[in-house]
Amino acid sequence: MITPLSLQLDPERLRLRWADDAEHTLGSVALRRHCRCGDCRAAALHDRAVAVPSDVRLVDAQPIGAYAVQLLFSDGHDRGIYPWPYLRELAEKDAAERAIDGG
Repeated sequence: MITPLSLQLDPERLRLRWADDAEHTLGSVALRRHCRCGDCRAAALHDRAVAVPSDVRLVDAQPIGAYAVQLLFSDGHDRGIYPWPYLRELAEKDAAERAIDGG
């Protein structure tokens, strides 16, 4: 199972370090935009953009068993559960996109 060795939360980002020594940082806006709760998934299925404030911040992170984390955002959204493999996938896609963009 993919689980991080450490998780650091600050208002603008979530930092993860994995057992293979990979380290990733995911921004609060990107995490909020990629929420997998029922409401956000339904919006995506109906091609409706989820309104995410550009200044949304991470407020808290609560472990969900050994498989995920639930994130609380400054806009009050707290229904998304982010399984570890999903966070790893998001982080790797983000890193690949930044490498292509030269950032």
